Amino acid sequence: MRKFISLIALLILLLVVLSGASSYFPSLNNILRQPVSVPGTVKVVTEESVTIDAVKNVGPSVVTVAATLSQSASQSFFGFFGPGTQTAPIAPQNIGSGFIVSDSGLLITNKHVVSDAGAKYQIITSTNKKYDVVKIYRDPLNDIAILQIDPAQNPDQKLKPVILGDSSKLQVGQFAIAIGTALGQFNNTVTTGVVSGLGRGIQAGDQFQGYIEQLDNVIQTDAAINPGNSGGPLLNSSGEVIGVTSAVAQNGQNIGFALPVNLIKDSIKNFNEHGQFNRPYLGVAYKMLSQNVALLNNVPVGAYIQSVVAASPAEKAGLGQGDIIIKIDGQKISDSSDRAHQLTNVIASKKVGDKISLSVWRNGKTFDVFATLEAAPNQ
Repeated sequence: MRKFISLIALLILLLVVLSGASSYFPSLNNILRQPVSVPGTVKVVTEESVTIDAVKNVGPSVVTVAATLSQSASQSFFGFFGPGTQTAPIAPQNIGSGFIVSDSGLLITNKHVVSDAGAKYQIITSTNKKYDVVKIYRDPLNDIAILQIDPAQNPDQKLKPVILGDSSKLQVGQFAIAIGTALGQFNNTVTTGVVSGLGRGIQAGDQFQGYIEQLDNVIQTDAAINPGNSGGPLLNSSGEVIGVTSAVAQNGQNIGFALPVNLIKDSIKNFNEHGQFNRPYLGVAYKMLSQNVALLNNVPVGAYIQSVVAASPAEKAGLGQGDIIIKIDGQKISDSSDRAHQLTNVIASKKVGDKISLSVWRNGKTFDVFATLEAAPNQ
């Protein structure tokens, strides 16, 4: 019993000594409050800390794209609200987002953001530095554009490129972060969500501006994407760009889409090699006929040609509206999930100057023609 009482007294004395020492030595009080660092332990991160770190690292690389629209584009953009609506005055307005990929002044955005060839475009950074866009390179096959600015316009500002990830390793359910100029007003707006789906095929664009494009193999996400976000980056939890936000479903909620970053990496590589987008093209607008549609109309499965571009390889080969392309170089064309059998991807796998054979169905007869692929005109 005496030993127990002595032990209690010793503990009380020890607490009194420590308490008094911390008052005389404030640094001791701080040391006692610090967590113990154990070698070999792993830092625990939360969704909040991941988002904060990613935004701190990538935010300075995200820009706003502003434009002074041409007179015709201004009327087209504002005029569809109804007859008698007064045309808004031509003035710079924020129309989209983008991000820096090179400290030499190269940026990525969507092609539809800078679709007006008569407009003058400007880049505004997160620190409100402004740069004139001196050159635009539009990818003729994808909704991608590379913008060139002159870093010397703001010599005190150092351009910070993003880190490009690998979209081939994406998994449904993984964390996603979107950054962009929401509604053209709120720059560097951050939203979060997950990768909701992969390999989606959508039609994107603005019917009022005459822009509609078929986008294949895009990323679906529920991270909120609004008008003005187009061209901004979609990030993973490491702050790497995994996609370029491009479209949102008008009839749904939290259904947005982004072009996979590997497509952008291919475009940048192509651009760096040629100084422009050197893409092969055939020159047809088409609609894929599924097996059910083909059976109902007693025609073969294939790419139904809706129109042919004047002076294109397709026109030179004798293709016309209503023809159905069923094979390229003996390979069947279909709308299956196997991208290797889709017309656009078969053409994209070729090189400018390649000669291809096309098996074509016309009015119940099948015949072969040959076409030499040319470089797609930069739009």
